[in-house]
Amino acid sequence: MAGNLSSSAPRSVSLSKLQALNGLFAIYKTQGPTSADVLNKLKEALLKEAGVKNPNPRKRKKQDLKMGHGGTLDSAACGVLVVGVGNGTKMLSTMLAGSKKYTAVGELGKATDTLDATGTVILEKDFEHITRVAFEEKLKIFTGDIMQVPPLYSALKKDGQRLSVLLKKGHKVEAKPARAVTVYSLTLQEFKPPLFTLDIECGGGFYVRSLVDDLGKALSSCAHVKELTRTKQGQFTLKDHALREEHWTLEHILHSMQPCPVSEDHSDCIKPPEADTRSVQNTPE
Repeated sequence: MAGNLSSSAPRSVSLSKLQALNGLFAIYKTQGPTSADVLNKLKEALLKEAGVKNPNPRKRKKQDLKMGHGGTLDSAACGVLVVGVGNGTKMLSTMLAGSKKYTAVGELGKATDTLDATGTVILEKDFEHITRVAFEEKLKIFTGDIMQVPPLYSALKKDGQRLSVLLKKGHKVEAKPARAVTVYSLTLQEFKPPLFTLDIECGGGFYVRSLVDDLGKALSSCAHVKELTRTKQGQFTLKDHALREEHWTLEHILHSMQPCPVSEDHSDCIKPPEADTRSVQNTPE
């Protein structure tokens, strides 16, 4: 397990060794902070370990450490967040376009402006008529190649600003047009009205919040997301690869990282280690 890694090794590492990292790895994002906040916290922890005094992870010019993440998770969501470091940042586009898996808990009978539990309830409707059989039947129309309208509260941008930020400032925002997305699998794991649990595997650009909202409407009711966990992104799984905050150290990252070559051709990045039980503890339900 992660706690079994040697604690006798020197805690101070050189900045040059940290800056020599080139690859991809996964961390566990908790509920609450934004994906950007989590990435900055990771950078700050690594820079402090490298001996950098008063590191400023938000500084964009002359960065001490080149790092980015491969796909935003909503603040209220948790789970796998893939991180690229050094030349690994050039591989993050494959993470955005690749397959992802989620477990979502939804609630029937209430719709919110954000389509999740962080928002204000804007509509309430009956849901007692919905049976498990009817629910599973409706899931079929949301499987495969479908058209989906992204949520207004999202990381998508208009004139360089996120739609969610514009809405919070009181600006009027029009919905983005529907776009093609792919749902590889969609299964109902638990049905205890008003709550239900879905397992979802999808491609890039897909919004679970939009799915749950559309599903509620299709069932002649309404619904929103109460809990959302990303359990897999690309090759990286929550169980085997996502590093918890207490393991955000150079030693753990070196062990779990998928290295990338320093050359311009990054197509031969190797796969992450399989079943790395030292990467994660106490995986959430």
